[in-house]
Amino acid sequence: MVVALDGFLDAGNAGAIACRHLAAEGADGVVVATFDVDQLHDYRARRPPMSFVRDHYEAYDAPRLVVRLLRDTGGTPYLLLHGPEPDTRWEAFCRGVREVVERFSVALVVGMGSVPMAVPHTRPIAITHHANNVELLTGTSPWQGELRIPSSAQALLEVRLGEWGHDALGFVAHVPHYVAQLDYPRASLALLEQVELAARLTIDLTELGTLAEEREEEIGRYLAANSEVGDVVAALEQQYDAFARAEESGSSLLAEDQPLPTGEEIGQQFEQFLAGLERPDETGGAG
Repeated sequence: MVVALDGFLDAGNAGAIACRHLAAEGADGVVVATFDVDQLHDYRARRPPMSFVRDHYEAYDAPRLVVRLLRDTGGTPYLLLHGPEPDTRWEAFCRGVREVVERFSVALVVGMGSVPMAVPHTRPIAITHHANNVELLTGTSPWQGELRIPSSAQALLEVRLGEWGHDALGFVAHVPHYVAQLDYPRASLALLEQVELAARLTIDLTELGTLAEEREEEIGRYLAANSEVGDVVAALEQQYDAFARAEESGSSLLAEDQPLPTGEEIGQQFEQFLAGLERPDETGGAG
């Protein structure tokens, strides 16, 4: 079963885009389980959209948290759990997922997520691997020691499934923080490539790859027309490469003599960056 919940761990809408791609490739599939969203969703914190047409309300987009039965390109069946992350009753949600796992004899649960990081879009997407069983890990983690982080329903689910004897692992894509508020299909592509390997599924990623290339070209055009933002990206590239060299040599990750921008400089430049991508400009930047 593949899991991707909208909300906390979804920088660049990577998980949501990946889910839409899976649903489209699997002809949407049939819904085999649903959750009572009224017991899980904070409507005032995340107000669902609806339409007002001339003189009346219509087209209310009610939030749905569902499990679909899909098939990959080779006909292998799998489940997809997707929808908004529960705002409340996380333990009850985990018990509900456990019921689905046991009823459908799910052998492996694979989670997808993404977080904003100070990395350049011109380098490979880094992936953090995690699992409730060390034998499931398909890659090494760059993190050393312990990190205290905000929890999520999806992370708690992995912990609880491990306590109940069910295997679960996941992948978190590192999305450049300056595009974290935009759709970033390149991260979705990286996540689904990991899902293919871990779950032994075959997924047609051609369309998603095309979308990723189009977004990269759009970002490249904007950077070419805005040298100040390009300078900040270049500094991130230097930082990324310095870390990569340090890891390869086994030396300290603290690189010396690397000119890096201040937090204030990054914030100012990327506010302009996001604004430029959201509307056309005179230099031919993308909308």
